[in-house]
Amino acid sequence: MNDRLTLEWTFDAARPGRQCKTMDTRQPESTGKLPRVARLMALAIKFDGMLREGVVTDYADLARLGLVTRARMTQIMNLLNLAPDIQEEILFLAERTQGRETIAERNLRRLAAIVSWNRQRTLWRNITKGH
Repeated sequence: MNDRLTLEWTFDAARPGRQCKTMDTRQPESTGKLPRVARLMALAIKFDGMLREGVVTDYADLARLGLVTRARMTQIMNLLNLAPDIQEEILFLAERTQGRETIAERNLRRLAAIVSWNRQRTLWRNITKGH
């Protein structure tokens, strides 16, 4: 079995009979960096999609592909246990321009371990108060 995931695509900028236009593919200048928890939340959602589509069979496959331990993969995937509205807020956290992360992943791990979404929301408001 091949343990590597490869994505390939072809981009045909100039089709026969058409004039080739120059395309600016540069990304707009960013003023900051996405918070680490937002990137991890996006990864968890992406990995969940890969599991559902059968691209990978389990967390162990994901861990091998991501070059992390199975325990770490479980920590990342447990972010999916957060209430959907909290997940959305995490994904849209403001970029960080300087200083430390405002929300520590370790706090989210504790939050994701709570079964009640209402309790999660209450604690989430306490975590994000003043941010």
